[in-house]
Amino acid sequence: MASPTSYQPAVYVYQAPVRIWHWINAAALVALALTGYLIGSPLPTLSGEASDHFLMGYIRFVHFAAGYILVIGFLARIYWAFVGNKHSREIFLPPIFKREFWGGVWHEIKWYAFFAGEPRKYTGHNPLAVLTMHIMFVWGMLFMIVTGLALYGEGAGLDSWQFQWFSSWLIPLVGQSMDLHTWHHLGMWWIILFAMIHIYVAIREDIMSRQSLISSMISGWRTFKDERKVDDGH
Repeated sequence: MASPTSYQPAVYVYQAPVRIWHWINAAALVALALTGYLIGSPLPTLSGEASDHFLMGYIRFVHFAAGYILVIGFLARIYWAFVGNKHSREIFLPPIFKREFWGGVWHEIKWYAFFAGEPRKYTGHNPLAVLTMHIMFVWGMLFMIVTGLALYGEGAGLDSWQFQWFSSWLIPLVGQSMDLHTWHHLGMWWIILFAMIHIYVAIREDIMSRQSLISSMISGWRTFKDERKVDDGH
C-alpha cells in the first residue's frame, strides 16, 4: 500500500470501459436474477391453450440473452484489467502478500463496525472492498458463468461447445443435472447478497467517509470533501 499522498480535490479513477461494463453488468444481473427465480419457481398455468402462450419461453430467452451479455462483458472486463489503469485490476489481483494490505483490511472492518474513529481515504477501492469483491464477486461470477453454461449445454445438445466444454464434466462432478440446478440457484442468492452489501457500503461511504463512490462510477472521478490525506493505491 502506498503512503498517503497530499490532498487532491479529485482523482480520475474509473475509465470509461470499466464504468460502462459496471452498469451493463448490473442490468444483466437484475434480469438474470428475476428470470432465474421464475425459471426455478414458474408462474401458475395460464388460461387457454398452451399454444396461445409463450411466456416461459420469453422468460428463458431473456435469461439466456442476459447470460451471454454477462459472459462477454466479464471476458472484456478481464481483458481491461490488464490493459487499463491500476484501479481496473484491483479486484482481480488483490495484494494478499503485503502486510499493509491486511492492516488496511483490519482497519476497514473496524470502521464498518463503528470501532474506528476516522475513515481512511483511497483513490480506488479500500482493502476490505478489494478482498470482498475478489471473493464474492469475481469468484461468484465465474461460478455462475461455468454452471450456467453447463446447464445451457444440456439443451444445446451433445455436439454443442457448451456441452463439451462445461456440461460433460461438471454435471457428473456434482452428481446430476438437478444438483447443478440447485448449486446455480444458490449462486444466484450469493450474488444477490453481494449486491446488497455492495449497495449499502457505497451509500454509507458516500455519506460517512466524505468521498464520492456512487457518482465516481458515473463520472469516473473520485472526489474528496476535506483535506485528509489519501492513499493512492494498495
